[in-house]
Amino acid sequence: MSFYAIGSAYAAQPVYTLGSGDKVRITVFGEPDLSGEFEVSGEGQLSLPLIGTVSADGKTLRTLGTDIEAKLKEGYLVDPKVNVEVLNYRPFYILGEVKEPGSYPFVNGMSVLNAVALGGGFTYRADKSDILIIRGGDESRQPEKATPETIVLPGDIVRVEERFF
Repeated sequence: MSFYAIGSAYAAQPVYTLGSGDKVRITVFGEPDLSGEFEVSGEGQLSLPLIGTVSADGKTLRTLGTDIEAKLKEGYLVDPKVNVEVLNYRPFYILGEVKEPGSYPFVNGMSVLNAVALGGGFTYRADKSDILIIRGGDESRQPEKATPETIVLPGDIVRVEERFF
């Protein structure tokens, strides 16, 4: 978890980590032949020129950039400067009591309420106070309680439960 200042209060925001299906642009400053667009493979790897495969799964953009810099320093470049940015995020999924469950493209700053809107809104059977989220980067795959303001990340699964009359 990372914390960002919002006014004088702090709000917990999940930190984005890379995963299979993300597309990134890697820029090695001053080295256009080593720069380019790459997709994280199903095994969570990036295949880069000169240094070969680099693990990206579960890493933040900053950590991946540092790892690439370290590999480039191993006999290739004296002082490499690397920037990593995400071009295309993997989708998120919404299931349960929404009108159109399925996978949807991720948009930065998306909340659970935005995700429900993309899924066509709640069905009449939806329990709007019983929403679960499984984080895409969480290996335990344990659902956690979500509110309409909970931030959704790529790879997350949002489930709207059914209410009982």
